[in-house]
Amino acid sequence: MSLPGCYPLHDAIIAEKLTKYYGDFLAVDHISFQVRKSEIYGFLGPNGAGKTTTVRMLCGLTRISEGKAYIYGYDINRELVAIKKLIGVVQDISNLYMELSCYDNLMFCAEMYGVPRHQRKERVMDLLRFFGLEDKKHVKFKELSKGLKRRLAIAAALVHKPKLLFLDEPTIGLDVKSKRQIWNLICKLNEKGITIFLTTHNIYEAFRLCDRIAIINRGKIIAEGTPTELRKKVSGNKIIELQVSPPIKKSTILDNVDGIIDVNIGRDNTIYITINDAIAALEGILEIVKKLSLEIVMLNLRGADAEDVFIRLIDGTEKNIGSSTRR
Repeated sequence: MSLPGCYPLHDAIIAEKLTKYYGDFLAVDHISFQVRKSEIYGFLGPNGAGKTTTVRMLCGLTRISEGKAYIYGYDINRELVAIKKLIGVVQDISNLYMELSCYDNLMFCAEMYGVPRHQRKERVMDLLRFFGLEDKKHVKFKELSKGLKRRLAIAAALVHKPKLLFLDEPTIGLDVKSKRQIWNLICKLNEKGITIFLTTHNIYEAFRLCDRIAIINRGKIIAEGTPTELRKKVSGNKIIELQVSPPIKKSTILDNVDGIIDVNIGRDNTIYITINDAIAALEGILEIVKKLSLEIVMLNLRGADAEDVFIRLIDGTEKNIGSSTRR
């Protein structure tokens, strides 16, 4: 029984109060979200937040405890066979065969996914070319670098031409160059119309690649929106970077300045000041600098970056959880 017509046909994923218990432990806590067709949707959160568990439920790899989920209108609980034809899954640990070559791994996957025999060779060679692995076609999987292994794992998930690709931490453990190569491939796949559900704990990766992002912590979605919308959710969405001579060692010097929300001092003595009123904060900072006879070495005002947004939102929920626990 497929999804009733009350939802837009362009939604690739619809999750309604999706929940997963492991015994008494609540891993995913009644989350609801929608992923539009042909977008890159980021699922961002710290380790243990519930990202992989959510993917496993959406792919039918683990039972849903409560709630519902639909993939292109098909009910995961009732129509998993139909869903399997529409999705590709790349988990953080590859399930390809170490002793098989790149070509043989993809041919085996094509057979397992039911790709017609007369189409397999052409499909496999197209994927090897697209992922820059044509010259590695006879190399065993175990002999590839981490970056090339990840490329082949993604290629294997695409051998049956799915409409939706799940990527679970696709760049974990990769060097900077390999990471950027994977990012470029993700963008190219999306340009071809493939919807991508990307789980990551890499803040910059999510903000760089994704059209929309859900931030999950302790099994709950705590924020959702475009990267720009998430930045706006942070109270005090500007940062003053300040260096003075001699350096300030205690952030408490700025405690009573109007317009300042938070102060942190880095190892290089740069002071990072989160503000919600630039004029009031700058006036107060300059007054203290003058009073203490300090010299300004560097002063920079910028918007909150991805890491600022992530930390502030996570910290906010941790404080709320703590306060509710104390009550």
